Amino acid sequence: MKSSTGQCLELTLFGESHSASIGAILNGMPAGVPVDEAEIDRQMDKRRAKGNISTKRHEADRVIIESGIFNGYTTGTPIGLRIENTVQRSKDYEEAKFLPRPSHADYTAFLRYGGYQDYRGGGHFSGRLTAPIVAAGAICMQALARRGILIGSHIRTLHTLSDRPFSTDEALLRGEIAQMNDADIAVLDEAVRVQMIERMEAAAKAGDSVGGTVETAIVGLPGGIGEPFFGSVESRLSAFLFSIPAVKGVIFGAGDQMCAMYGSEANDPFYMKDGKVSTKTNHNGGINGGITNGMPVRFTTMIKPTPSIFLPQETVDLQTGEDAALQIHGRHDPAIIHRARVVLDSAAAIVMLDLLIERFGPEWVAEPKKEAFPWQNTD
Repeated sequence: MKSSTGQCLELTLFGESHSASIGAILNGMPAGVPVDEAEIDRQMDKRRAKGNISTKRHEADRVIIESGIFNGYTTGTPIGLRIENTVQRSKDYEEAKFLPRPSHADYTAFLRYGGYQDYRGGGHFSGRLTAPIVAAGAICMQALARRGILIGSHIRTLHTLSDRPFSTDEALLRGEIAQMNDADIAVLDEAVRVQMIERMEAAAKAGDSVGGTVETAIVGLPGGIGEPFFGSVESRLSAFLFSIPAVKGVIFGAGDQMCAMYGSEANDPFYMKDGKVSTKTNHNGGINGGITNGMPVRFTTMIKPTPSIFLPQETVDLQTGEDAALQIHGRHDPAIIHRARVVLDSAAAIVMLDLLIERFGPEWVAEPKKEAFPWQNTD
């Protein structure tokens, strides 16, 4: 099973939905990066289940730092992050363990691992495994913020409802990102935010679920990051994003809208602004030839409706080989999009920090400890 990703900065996930704990190993983080544990908890809170629009499985999700951080700084050794599972209800899955849930990984996991997989709560395929991604991402986001690089997302669409897009003005965009990073439900238009909550609550009441799209922006990235073809920024980001459960599509910049444009409309003209090369539009999402051009990197991620619904569904019995009926029980989200946005932010932070270390080296992100050698001339 491939549970690791990254080049210079490698992330490895471990655990299952109903195992004793889940976690991550973040290997390759340079020594001397400041880490605020309160900020890790603040990021984790964005993913926690809340109210009637989330699962009733309310985990504390306190991140236990096992290694790699000492006295508020990274040590340069692998960072071990562990999160305890404390409120599993495995009996909810016993009766239906041979009845794969439609659009879940139950059946494909059975095919791949021959019935030895942990079927409880989706096992290693569960969205529960996004919690350690957020924990690792919170550390990476702090490292990026020290270099003026900010990442933020908002719910662009939910079912048939639409929020307004992020601003095309970088100064305004920075403010919007800060606003969304402080929001419980990340929506720019307050009236639409209320409607989205009502739509999620209605889906929950009906025993159904809804999906949508999330727009993400990264500002402050230097140009020249990434490689062409297989090492492109789009390739590296997409590979991670498609590893997040429920993600079914990723579009950069204007994406599918560019298919209906002429080249004269889709191209982003260059011009000089404040002594720097800039573009008058950003249809390409801040990336040309797989490499950042200094404009904000923007992408939209498609999140499918949560497959765990409470309505009767058709399936098969893997023991008898016959058609069967299924009505699941337990605790499930009517929508995951409001919790997924911080996962997308975290994925983007991990990938971009990996690319930046690859481009500029570990010293780019580390904070020199000048007092370590007071006799050394640092001029």
